[in-house]
Amino acid sequence: MEIYQNPHRRLNILTGEWVLVSPHRTKRPWQGKTENQTNIQRPIHDPTCYLCPGNTRANGKTNPNYSGPYAFVNDFSALLEEIPESEINDGFFVAKSEKGRCKVICFSPDHSLTLPLMEVNDIKAVIDLWQREYRDLGSLDFINHVMIFENKGDTMGCSNPHPHGQIWAQESIPQEVLKKSKQQSEFWLKKNQSLLKVYLEKELKLNERIITENKDFAALVPFWAVWPYEVMILPKKHYQHIGQLNDQEKISFAEIIKKVTIKFDNLFETSFPYSAGIHQSPTDGQDHEEWHFHMSFYPPLLRSATVKKFMVGYEMFANPQRDITAESAAEILKNLPETHFLNL
Repeated sequence: MEIYQNPHRRLNILTGEWVLVSPHRTKRPWQGKTENQTNIQRPIHDPTCYLCPGNTRANGKTNPNYSGPYAFVNDFSALLEEIPESEINDGFFVAKSEKGRCKVICFSPDHSLTLPLMEVNDIKAVIDLWQREYRDLGSLDFINHVMIFENKGDTMGCSNPHPHGQIWAQESIPQEVLKKSKQQSEFWLKKNQSLLKVYLEKELKLNERIITENKDFAALVPFWAVWPYEVMILPKKHYQHIGQLNDQEKISFAEIIKKVTIKFDNLFETSFPYSAGIHQSPTDGQDHEEWHFHMSFYPPLLRSATVKKFMVGYEMFANPQRDITAESAAEILKNLPETHFLNL
């Protein structure tokens, strides 16, 4: 469409917020920072790694010799369970205590792996563990939301290269989730349908931003994407949370996670950094019929393995902005091989 060729704004129907798209800016010359990219082959077991099986962690505890995905309470948790309840509110200074539990999820005992290099059945085992943790943490009476996420690569602040993610479970429902709850609730009340299910059906019909799909899931660059190669994975059925997936659907989910992350690595032939997270219904005891769970990937790379996209200037003080259109990003990712470049 002609509008996509010129500066325009796009509405994020999930948050109600806008993103500025400036496609003409991709033609500007780059004179910014570049770095030497190195792909370091890691060992299967690193004796200095705090997350490898059998190793001693920073707090003196020893990891078991685990052979599959392994979860433990974070030694440096951002949230704690045993804290006194307290609150201040004088209209200007407002604060409230926040209880929670943070866990580390080791995806594999193999230090050298990342999700795109893991077998589908091994990724499915990670999803099995996510399901158990969502159920067990969400059933605690003081936990109203469970956030499952992964920071991959030191670019995204990952402090350890061992394949792992985190879960932060807490008393309150985070702001991003509240925004999405509001938008999905309003649509549900008006249409008695899932906002994201209807959106996905339209995306599948248009086939402009779809990257890959299978029987149960689709991966796409959302129309309102902020990050250059942002991707969302959606179940085709209206599921509120990952706990509702059966074994076959978990295989499908694992397959599409592997395909998406392979395409990321193949884009610049590097171990592609990103932050990924699963947004799903809160665990506050409400039905949340409106919720449609989804997994989002926010990668920072734009022009090469060394040129990153930062949220600065206008994006920090006004609203998000991107140069490459969602359609262009989707076309690039869609046409990449689904075999990892290391195996080509």
